[in-house]
Amino acid sequence: MWEIVLHLRAHFSEKIKIYHPLKNLFYLSLLLFSTSLLAQTAQVKGIILDESNTPIPFVNVSYLDGGTLTNENGFYNLSIPSNKNITITISYVGFKKVVFTVNLKENEEKEINPVLRTDIEQISTIIITGDRRSKIEGLTTISPKTIRKIPGANAGVENLLKTLPGVSSNNELSTQYSVRGGNYDENLVYVNEIEVYRPFLIRSGQQEGLSFVNTDMVRNVDFSAGGFQAKYGDKLSSVLSIDYRRPVDFGASVEASLLGASASVEGISKNEKFSAILGLRYRDNSLFVDAKETESTFKPRFADAQTYLSYQVNDKFELGFLGNVSINKYDYEPIARQTNFGTIQDPKALIIFYEGQEKDQYGTYFAALKGSYEISDNYTAKLIGSVYNTQEQEYYDILAEYRLGDVNTDIGSSDLGEVEFSEGVGGQLTHARNDLDALIFNVEHKGIIKMNDHHIDYGIKYTHEDIRDRIQEYEMIDSAGFSIRPPFNEFQNNQPYEAFDAPLAPFNSVRAFNSTQINRIQAYAQWSYKTKLGESDAWFNAGLRSHTWAVTSEGETSSAQSVISPRAQFALQPNWEADMLFRLSGGYYYQPPFYRELRGETGAVNPDVKAQKSIHIVLGNDYSFKLGDRPFKLVSEAYYKDITNVNPYTLENVRIRYEADNNAKAYAYGFDFRLNGEFVPGTESWLSFGYLKTEENINDRGYISRPTDQRLKFAVLFQDYVPKIPSLKMYLNLVYNTGLPGGSPNYADPYDYQTRLPDYRRADVGFSYVVVDPSINNTNTNFLKAFEELNVGIEIFNLFDNQNSITNTFVRDVYTKRMYAIKNYLSPRVFNVKLSMRF
Repeated sequence: MWEIVLHLRAHFSEKIKIYHPLKNLFYLSLLLFSTSLLAQTAQVKGIILDESNTPIPFVNVSYLDGGTLTNENGFYNLSIPSNKNITITISYVGFKKVVFTVNLKENEEKEINPVLRTDIEQISTIIITGDRRSKIEGLTTISPKTIRKIPGANAGVENLLKTLPGVSSNNELSTQYSVRGGNYDENLVYVNEIEVYRPFLIRSGQQEGLSFVNTDMVRNVDFSAGGFQAKYGDKLSSVLSIDYRRPVDFGASVEASLLGASASVEGISKNEKFSAILGLRYRDNSLFVDAKETESTFKPRFADAQTYLSYQVNDKFELGFLGNVSINKYDYEPIARQTNFGTIQDPKALIIFYEGQEKDQYGTYFAALKGSYEISDNYTAKLIGSVYNTQEQEYYDILAEYRLGDVNTDIGSSDLGEVEFSEGVGGQLTHARNDLDALIFNVEHKGIIKMNDHHIDYGIKYTHEDIRDRIQEYEMIDSAGFSIRPPFNEFQNNQPYEAFDAPLAPFNSVRAFNSTQINRIQAYAQWSYKTKLGESDAWFNAGLRSHTWAVTSEGETSSAQSVISPRAQFALQPNWEADMLFRLSGGYYYQPPFYRELRGETGAVNPDVKAQKSIHIVLGNDYSFKLGDRPFKLVSEAYYKDITNVNPYTLENVRIRYEADNNAKAYAYGFDFRLNGEFVPGTESWLSFGYLKTEENINDRGYISRPTDQRLKFAVLFQDYVPKIPSLKMYLNLVYNTGLPGGSPNYADPYDYQTRLPDYRRADVGFSYVVVDPSINNTNTNFLKAFEELNVGIEIFNLFDNQNSITNTFVRDVYTKRMYAIKNYLSPRVFNVKLSMRF
């Protein structure tokens, strides 16, 4: 506009001859007119997406006196009068209208990126721009497209979570993760607002199979590492909230690799009232297990079927159904193993020959029905009912006979590398007949009330848990023909130098039969409010949550216990030139015991275990900026947790064993940083760094490191492509964690074993060639025309072939009575071929 004014001034100075006072008046009028034009307008712009985060072209964006359409990429730019309440309507055939009101200052620009939906939960009067909601609540939002592309030994949502700061995992085959010093049981997981559960008897990552979350069905992923709102539930560490998409058109996908296959299909009825999406998955971990040092016959069969159905009864009422059936079978027959260890000067080897086998089976069945009714524009009510059943068995009898000895290092010898002198021989017999059947019912009512800038959420939930559990397991250890007894102080064992005439007993033995029922009532209410503090935008959230439960075990019911959790969040965005957002959140977080936490090391249930309690304080900052005309964001958080009524536990691989007693206290503190943005134009990548320290004091014996005390975390997720061949893409997933305390023998005193496992280092890389690109119009006239997207690629897991371990095998030298901790290594370098397509 200023260029136009100067041009007109020069033009009239040359061409118009008027006397001086009139000329000055003309210039002044023209200047005032141009200034008035500038002052009267503001800009609203953004990208309009559908439920699958796909831009929608030619959407109508209008207000009373004007409007515009989105372009082919879903982008719009609308000029509106400034300093006025302007009501803007966004409409498109087949989607619900979005109506919101803005009041912008002179020359102000506001970015609003709404998601058009076909369900009744569309926000009608308030829109939170871009990723503003997640920034305010301290949530990390992950793109489903990124989840599907990033390589990992167990690819999926959890694979990507492990690249975030504060999230740790030392087992690439496991979907479990610990957050800021918590264990695997301290994480909430929701799918479409419905809580989902993890199996009980899983001992190692290679037994887990598939995560509950099917990435082919995911629309949105939000994750909070702490300080989350009252509506999210009662756990100590984190919340993962996932939304499955409601289809708006027909689509299908197929993916196949050496690790298994998956397929999905989705569609919508002609009247657009009924929609359905179905996902099928099969996984085989043989590729990883066959590459290990243990020779074995391994037959894993992990499969599941999952569906989400939605029916729009009318404009106000919708029904949704989420169903899942998962069958995981794990048949394992080890044959032999050789592990070399020691030093160059003193090399040693452990050779083990096995007899026996393991047969495990985990079947889970889940069904949930959700009804949403929009009573008015300002009030939506929801009713959710769900049932979850898991039937698990863990059967094994494995005899391991070992030789421990010196390795021949004579280069010219014919038996180079073989054990030539045995320092220790012995055996280990492990036996288990464990069965568990758990049935969990949930009924929940939720409500959402909107009053101008005030937003109220409330809910009440009843849960009934019925668990039947049989534990029968023991371990016998033999060293040079002498049975080793449990390492308890009341037994004095000096074999083989002194005879021990006590009866033979297993090294450890657990036998128990439990029938446990837990009834719970949970309720919450929270208030959110947006306002102005001077020139700054401010958001407030305050909530209160209650949880009451009672445990019935062997026919006896414990006294009911109750806890109340106040929580609050505050976010402030100053009116600065730099785009900064500050957050402060915290409150009381309780974790009422689940069945696993009630069961002690002997297998007996303690119904009087109290809820673990943690006081969270989280201070965060989001700084958004541009570097080289590309968007970047630096998210930093500092946190502190004061934890009481701690239920101590030991961690072996991914199995957690609790003491079932609140006899400890603990703390955790640290800071996390994450820089994400377009390091390469058009792609999203990020760097993560975290520092953590967490310790516990058991029975006032002093503070020691907790089993999840992972001090340093560094991760990189990087996407790139070849500039001259943009269809050739590269995805890198790199994680480094310092070692955990652990790897101690079963039932060892943690105060005697505070050594740390080796650092965990892993890099997974994938290369993909896009044969058919969905972002480009498909002009193929051959068979490729049937595809919306087609990719072929290779993946290299553990690129640098690092030897990572999280458990040890302990064997004895019969002559020196020395015990050796020999590492059990995780998966080495593995190659995979992958094909994915969408129709």
